[in-house]
Amino acid sequence: MKKIKIILVLISLISLLLPVFANAKQDQEKPTRFKVCADPYSLPSSNKKQEGYENKIAKLFADDLGVPLEFEWFPQRIGFIRNTLRNNDTPDESYKCDIVMGVVENFELAATTKPYMHSTWAMVYIKGRGLDDIKSQEDLANISPELKEKLRIGLFDRSPAADWLYQYGLMESATPYQIMMGDARSYPGQIIEQDLVDDKINMTFVWGPIAGFFANKIKDHEVVVIPLKSESGIRFNYKIAMAVRFGEKAWKEQINQLIDKHQKEINKILTEYGVPLLDL
Repeated sequence: MKKIKIILVLISLISLLLPVFANAKQDQEKPTRFKVCADPYSLPSSNKKQEGYENKIAKLFADDLGVPLEFEWFPQRIGFIRNTLRNNDTPDESYKCDIVMGVVENFELAATTKPYMHSTWAMVYIKGRGLDDIKSQEDLANISPELKEKLRIGLFDRSPAADWLYQYGLMESATPYQIMMGDARSYPGQIIEQDLVDDKINMTFVWGPIAGFFANKIKDHEVVVIPLKSESGIRFNYKIAMAVRFGEKAWKEQINQLIDKHQKEINKILTEYGVPLLDL
């Protein structure tokens, strides 16, 4: 009788664990599509023509997995994760997508993979317009009063550059720009290829990948890009990872393995886009 009770208990335990095993197996199954959430107008990272470095890395991964690559386009503004990665409001209740290719390491709204890129903000100006003696952030911090009067710095709100300029008494030389403009087709690189080129401003601070990409695009001028170093209380450098949904551990590990496998190819893509890379 005692043996029968033990057998019944074991059967009950197995029946309870079967759904867990089934879910684990399903979580580890190879995906049938590589579904990416991305901004349609945000070069150099991504756009609808799939010309960005995130688009290229996504294709690299999809090709490795041997599955079709699909994009769910949505402006990367407030609500982006809620409307894409976490959104399963579809006829078959599947999620709009399964991965975001570029978020800050330890992003709060999703689980993050290991980082695949480490870059920093940069100072940008056009050579030959009176600022050539500024070769580092130290030079700008110690700028002469005469040259300071000539500064017209395009400055994005809520950026580490704003804190840095305030610390060194340069805010009077700044022209404010919104980092998230009302038009979803607007992109931060316009500050370089339009306002900086047209001499509406003579210097700006932008995220390094944006600086390097648009500096390379401009052929009529030599654009100087100076990567910035973090200082006490002001952080310029960030590691970039990929985002997946919380709880999808097997999928996250699969992406980590793809990053490890293709890191050299990823670095090559980023270098081709002019991204200032720091050690991971």
